[in-house]
Amino acid sequence: MSDVTSPIANLAPLDQAREQKAWYWYDWANSAYTTTIGTVFFGPYFISLAENAVGGEDGTFRFAGLDLPPDSLFFWLITVSTILSALVLPPLGAYADRVANKKGLLAALAWTGAFFAALIFFATGDNWQLAALGIVLGNLFFGAAGVVNDSILPLISDEENRDRVSSRGWAWGYLGGGLLLVINLAVYLGHDSLGLGEALAARLCMLSAAVWWAGFTLIPFLRLRNHPPVDVEQVSGNAVARSFGQLAATLRDMRNYPMALTFLVAYLFFNDGIQTVIASASVYGSEELGHSQTILIATILMVQFVAFGGALLFGRLAARLGAKRTILGGLAIWCVIVTVALFLPAGNVPFFLVLGAAIGIVLGGTQALARSYFSLLIPRGKEAEYFSFYHAMDRGTSWFGTATFGIVLALTDSYRPAIFALIAFFVIGGLLLTRVDTERGIREAGNDLPSVI
Repeated sequence: MSDVTSPIANLAPLDQAREQKAWYWYDWANSAYTTTIGTVFFGPYFISLAENAVGGEDGTFRFAGLDLPPDSLFFWLITVSTILSALVLPPLGAYADRVANKKGLLAALAWTGAFFAALIFFATGDNWQLAALGIVLGNLFFGAAGVVNDSILPLISDEENRDRVSSRGWAWGYLGGGLLLVINLAVYLGHDSLGLGEALAARLCMLSAAVWWAGFTLIPFLRLRNHPPVDVEQVSGNAVARSFGQLAATLRDMRNYPMALTFLVAYLFFNDGIQTVIASASVYGSEELGHSQTILIATILMVQFVAFGGALLFGRLAARLGAKRTILGGLAIWCVIVTVALFLPAGNVPFFLVLGAAIGIVLGGTQALARSYFSLLIPRGKEAEYFSFYHAMDRGTSWFGTATFGIVLALTDSYRPAIFALIAFFVIGGLLLTRVDTERGIREAGNDLPSVI
């Protein structure tokens, strides 16, 4: 009997590729909020609003019974935002796993976050309260949308292609965030020639990031498909009650996935180290190395675009070596980076740029692979819930690195040992990661083994 070939082509891979391309656009959309608002413009602008509100002779103002210097209020806001995220994201993740229309939930959360971010534009004079509302709720909905977005990754890519898809999404994000930042820095630095005041230019730049975030979110909203929930916990009550019921059931069941939990702890350490290096890099460059604002801005832009290539490079390396080995290699490079920073000569621009390029190479790669690697260790049907713990625990402990940096700085009165102290986070995170048995974790989660682990 001769073989008969089915005349119906398998269009599933083509449909999946289309969804992946649509999914990349959300990283492109939300990265503008991180770079333009979170990294560059909001902090200095908010501090200027707080300074305008100072009424006391000692240069402080009272808030909630406390006498606060203007610049400290910014850090209190970030702390409040962090605590809120740690509390809200887990039940949100449990709810998202029960929703078939994840693209609609993603868009709703993103558009709400963009609305609050846009409120910052209207905060003028001494109206720091409106800016505070914008950044706290903007950050909260940014994190909430990130949970849903990450939970979509396992739905649009199989285990074999997970690292590639995650890395491309991360790379796309750095490219989008970097392009808008170039435009905004050109507007801000050339505000006089454009007939804009410095404050108005900063507000317009932040507004553009909110509009960019909201506008490009339309692409995944329109092009992604709905994926019915699978293996959802059967608990009674309304949607909110069922979400908390599922959350409680998952917390009890987590001991069945020890590899996922071990990786979570490892991630908390090495990601905290990464975030603290990024947060302190500009201060280190200006205060310790004496570089001008122009050099720092140029370095920030360079890191954005190098990180685009770095994420793609790490995706290719993971296809050959496996995600775990590639992440460990990235953590080794982070150890080299903070060691070199300890001895970096002041005023040497080429060395500083080389260090920035090294950060760009490993920055996107380690974070993108951490996302895809974790997705292999979590059970189907609970992607959003586990990613909510991934984001919430990250935010809930994100002060460890900054506290370490601040303590060492206070004890030594030097930024050099402070930044070098962060090597402990990469070493501890790497050692914990070596204890993750990848094959065992994938099997425990009920996922398929990729050809390279």
